Amino acid sequence: MSSTKTLLITGVSSGFGRALAQEAIAAGHRVVGTVRSEQAKQAFEALAPNRALGWILDVTDFDAIDGVVADIETTIGPVDVLVNNAGYGHEGVMEESPLSEMRRQFDVNVFGAVAMMKAVLPYMRERRRGHILNLTSMGGFITMPGIAYYCGSKFALEGISEVLGKEVKPFGISVTAVAPGSFRTDWAGRSMIRTPRSIPDYDALFDPIRQAREEKSGKQTGDPVKAARAMLAAIASEAPPAHLLLGSDALGLVRAKLSALADEITQWEPLTRSTDG
Repeated sequence: MSSTKTLLITGVSSGFGRALAQEAIAAGHRVVGTVRSEQAKQAFEALAPNRALGWILDVTDFDAIDGVVADIETTIGPVDVLVNNAGYGHEGVMEESPLSEMRRQFDVNVFGAVAMMKAVLPYMRERRRGHILNLTSMGGFITMPGIAYYCGSKFALEGISEVLGKEVKPFGISVTAVAPGSFRTDWAGRSMIRTPRSIPDYDALFDPIRQAREEKSGKQTGDPVKAARAMLAAIASEAPPAHLLLGSDALGLVRAKLSALADEITQWEPLTRSTDG
C-alpha cells in the first residue's frame, strides 16, 4: 500500500487475522482488530502500541456492530479497509448435523460478515473510497463430503461479495473475496466444530476424510504470512480482483471444478435449450 491506511480486521487472535494484522503493522499501517475478551485485546495491543488497537466484539452480536464501527470512526478515524476474517469451520455429515449448527455457522460466517459490511459502507460511500476483503475459502467454489454447512456459508459469502462489488463500484469502493486453500492455521484444529457421528452408513465415505483432515492439520502447504502479504498486495492494487485464490491447491482444485462444470453444461446443453419457448 502506497500510504498509511487503517484496517479493521475481525478475529485477530489467531490464523489469517493475526498474520494479516502483523504484516500490515510491519508495513506501517494501523490495525483495529476485533477480539472476544479483554485478555485477547491486551495481547493484541502489545504487538504495537498505538498501531494495534483491540476492540472487543462478537460478530454475531448484530445489534452492537453499528455502534462499534461508529465509535471506531469517531475515536480512531476513517476505516480504509474492512477485512471480514472472523469465522470457523463446521465438520459433519449433513444428515447427522443439527440445523442449530447450520444457523451458528451462517451467523458467524455470513450474517456477521454482512453486518460488518453494512456498518462500514455508509462511511466508505460518503468518502467515495474503501476496500472490503471477505475471507471465504476454496470451499466457496469446490465441495467435499462432510463440510456442507461450511461450504454453504462460503458459497453464500462469495456470491454476496460479488454482488456487492458491482453495487458499490460506482462509489470508488472495491470488494474482494479471498479464497484460501489449505493453510497452517487452526481451521482444522481447535477452531473447527465437529458434529458427532451417528449413522454407520456414512462410515466408509466420511471416516477417512475426517482422519486425513485431522492428520494434515498444522502440516498444510500454505503459509499464513505469505497469504497476508498477498492480501496486502491486493489492497494496494488500483484494480483489485473480485475473487482472489490463495495457494496452489486452491488453484488446481478450483480450475478442475470449473472445467468439470463446463463439460457438464456442454453435455446437457440440448436439454437446457429444449426448455425455451
